[in-house]
Amino acid sequence: MARRTNSSPTGGSPGPRNRTPQPLPRRRRTFGDFAKAFGAFAALLVLLVGVPAALVVVVGRPLPHGAPSLDWLQQEITVGTFIHVLTVIVWFAWAQFAACVLVEMKAALSGVGLPNRVPGSGPSQLLARQLVAALLLVGATAASFTPGLSQLGHGPEAGRQGSVAAAQQTPGLFAQQERAAAGAADAVAEQAADAASRAASQADGGASARHGDTKFYRIQPPEGRHHDSLWEIAQRHLGDGRRYKEIYELNKDRTQPDGSKLSEASLIRPGWIMEMPGDAHGGELVEMPDAKPGIPEQVRQQIHDYANTGDQRQADGRQGDQGGQGGQGGQSGQSGRGDRDTAQFRVPQQRVGGEHGQEREGASSDEASVNSRDGHGTRPASAGSGSSFGLSDALLGAPLLAAGLLGALGRRRRQALWQSALGAVGGRRGMEPPVPTGSAADAQDALLVGADPEAVRLLDLSLRGLAAALAAESRPLPTVYAAWLGGNGDLHLQLAQPAGKPPAPWQLGQDQTFWMLARADAERYAEVDTAAPYPGLVSLGTMDDSRLLLNLEAVPGIVSLSGAAADRAAVFASVAAELATNGWSDRMTITLVGFGEDLTPLAPNRLRHLDGVEALVETMEAETRQRRGALGAAGHDSVLTGRTGPAQHTRWAPHLVLLAAEPSPADALRLAELAADAGRLGIGYLVGTESGELPGAAWEMEITTEGRLLAPLLGLELDAQLLPVAQQQAVVELFVEADPEGGPDDPTDSPPFLVDISEQGRPAVYARLVGPYEIIGLDTPEGERSPLLHEALALLLLHREGVHPRVLSSALWPRGVTDDVRDALVERLRGWLGDDPDGTPRLGVDATGRLTLAKSVVSDLDVLRSLYHEATQGKGADSRVVRGRLLTDALVLVRGPLLADRPEGRYGWLTHEIIDAQLPLLVADIGLALSAFHLEKGRAEKAIEALNASMNSAPADERLWNELLRATHATGDEDRVKRLAADLVARSGARGLPPRTEALLDELLPTWRSGAAAVG
Repeated sequence: MARRTNSSPTGGSPGPRNRTPQPLPRRRRTFGDFAKAFGAFAALLVLLVGVPAALVVVVGRPLPHGAPSLDWLQQEITVGTFIHVLTVIVWFAWAQFAACVLVEMKAALSGVGLPNRVPGSGPSQLLARQLVAALLLVGATAASFTPGLSQLGHGPEAGRQGSVAAAQQTPGLFAQQERAAAGAADAVAEQAADAASRAASQADGGASARHGDTKFYRIQPPEGRHHDSLWEIAQRHLGDGRRYKEIYELNKDRTQPDGSKLSEASLIRPGWIMEMPGDAHGGELVEMPDAKPGIPEQVRQQIHDYANTGDQRQADGRQGDQGGQGGQGGQSGQSGRGDRDTAQFRVPQQRVGGEHGQEREGASSDEASVNSRDGHGTRPASAGSGSSFGLSDALLGAPLLAAGLLGALGRRRRQALWQSALGAVGGRRGMEPPVPTGSAADAQDALLVGADPEAVRLLDLSLRGLAAALAAESRPLPTVYAAWLGGNGDLHLQLAQPAGKPPAPWQLGQDQTFWMLARADAERYAEVDTAAPYPGLVSLGTMDDSRLLLNLEAVPGIVSLSGAAADRAAVFASVAAELATNGWSDRMTITLVGFGEDLTPLAPNRLRHLDGVEALVETMEAETRQRRGALGAAGHDSVLTGRTGPAQHTRWAPHLVLLAAEPSPADALRLAELAADAGRLGIGYLVGTESGELPGAAWEMEITTEGRLLAPLLGLELDAQLLPVAQQQAVVELFVEADPEGGPDDPTDSPPFLVDISEQGRPAVYARLVGPYEIIGLDTPEGERSPLLHEALALLLLHREGVHPRVLSSALWPRGVTDDVRDALVERLRGWLGDDPDGTPRLGVDATGRLTLAKSVVSDLDVLRSLYHEATQGKGADSRVVRGRLLTDALVLVRGPLLADRPEGRYGWLTHEIIDAQLPLLVADIGLALSAFHLEKGRAEKAIEALNASMNSAPADERLWNELLRATHATGDEDRVKRLAADLVARSGARGLPPRTEALLDELLPTWRSGAAAVG
């Protein structure tokens, strides 16, 4: 059952009070504003008056002096003819610009949202908009001419409704909008009671007001770019837009259904109820119930009850709210207000069991305990683990964040290996990746245990598959406010408004605003070449059995986060780290202000840090203008339509701003102006605040010291996803150590485990991993446990530094396992490996609680590393004969790729390893060293033989091909070199040869290009 919070002001449990977006303060006009306004006035005067005047004076009137005749077509074309044609074009351009100015001026003065587009006048209308805005800057408030600013805090709603009855049925996305729609009838009743009492008092004083004269109007939700305004309401229902002040005076400071009040005429919100003057007319008005028989009986009765029993009804409602916190208050069968005050952000209904939602029966408790994860996507914690087994709960409980960090770390380490191999970083060729220690090692273990890469993969496939299916049907992407990942793996998208039936295999969820995809259907998705549709999704935390991902770029305004500084910092760090490394986005920019300078190593291409709010505002003003212009030029309504078009991979990447420090009121105003239209531009703002009051905030959240993320107006009460400072520093340390240009100052080329390669160093247990998996020195375990023991031993052999028990269990049982099953396996493995002659177990535990292998248990990979190290840095460095023998012995050990015959479905933990990159580079280094050894003595054929053997394990290594070209050239057989060059060209395909290979061929075989053209 979904956890609910009580939003009533008299609720029992303490929590943050329900705050609404505050009216924006008026912005002070500066000398620069007046200068801009004067410049805009001068420019408009020149363009609107000066241009036509100059044309009339220089060329003449634009209209002909008489009726046109056919003689005109027979006249000779002269310079004057061209001048007249150009003049006509200039007149048309002037007329178009004048129309743009009129449209922009009307929109700015009337308070309407974005004005209609003048056909074919993108740049002209943009110039007109900027000049009109600058001209009106000194005479209007920021909210009066900033499109959409009056709608901060409200997402789009579906359709315009014509009655109060529709307000009760308007589908809401968040509790704020739900309660605003559901409480419309209450507001009508309260205002009706107020109006009746005023009418009675006026009647006593001789006034002529009558009961039936009071009418009401519900502020309509936006339709496309159009937003309702008091001017338009007065124009439609009073016949004169200038009478909007009468509506304002009637409703000023009156409490609206969402709890806020009308304080400025330009700041109205959908769902508000406006009392209208007595002479108002029109079909969208609602009169008192007796005068409006079309209102449904239930709504009419509610209004009568509230009008007749006013204060008593409200008092009863408050008592009902308090009583409703018990067992009966939340039941749907209650009459009256029912459960409306406790209606919160709706957790999707979870499917249990099979494909059709049938609950699985008969599953044993043992199966459930072994195969289940908890709702957060993490494996069950070790109940009996002590401090030595303790790992970071923050990383264990963040499966999507951990998977992203682990994937990014693996890519960083591979990049370091490749750069070292290619000599891109001086002095670090062949360096072994550093082995983490201390807190960094604990953080890496926590990432390995907590990561759920399969969930990330399915989320990415599901979202891209949805985008591709909608594009195939020529349907736009719906605006998604949030995504829920259920404990059973189902994905629920919560839409901003109903968007019809989703494409198969997606299904409608619990209502029209939920689209749901079952995990079984997601697993059948194939990869598609389409842009990531919702890259701004980021995990906030868990509620019951579901994980919430909020789509930051779709928020209609600023998201504010209040709470203690340390708690806010942990939320900001978690959001930044997941956005920077997640697997369901292509490209994005994440701007960090007031924090996070040390986080940039996580993703230098995505993360950027700004010093202050002033630099941020300047940057975002420029980007907002650029994105608006680009959308207008491309003919797109929002970035969502752009992501499904031809330019999907080159444009419309999101830009998410994370501002940890509370901005000043003036800066908050400027940010609110920028954020007003940010939702359709792909820009999102998350801003921290100490006071909890941030002007212009659309959605407000608070992080508590207990790690709870609260947003009463959104109905959220989550176990927050955090990245505290200690874990943040440990994760950053992992990335810094893996950075090829910023790692340790004194790197070492020594492998982590050196083997005694003499005759006296024969191991007791020898495992062959490079190629088919074989074990020498142990009997094969009997029964079905043999594959599990072999896999556990392989994991330990690849990590001579030790393996945390929870890492071992998460690798062998990715879906989770209980402690007793894991401990039984460890004991079984210890018994299988046995003891050394001195009685020491070959499977031990070090001081940190990690499982380690004795030196008597060795793999061929350990021997391979030791042979190469001894040949290049040990005895082989001083003895040519020893070096040649050691390198030859090392190359003989290479029988194929790592664990070549591993069974399908097992060894999934190898995806987290970089051994797949290390082993080919090591084999290539051995082949190159042995080739150089033979070429020193002119044995070109031996060198070619060594290189070909290395290519069996590293076929794509450019260094091997280049050395093979040199060795083949050393044979003196030019035809052989030509054949090899043709083979290289054919292998390179459309990408072409690497630049170094081309340069080498130019040196060794100048005619190779003609031969390659002939082959092509």
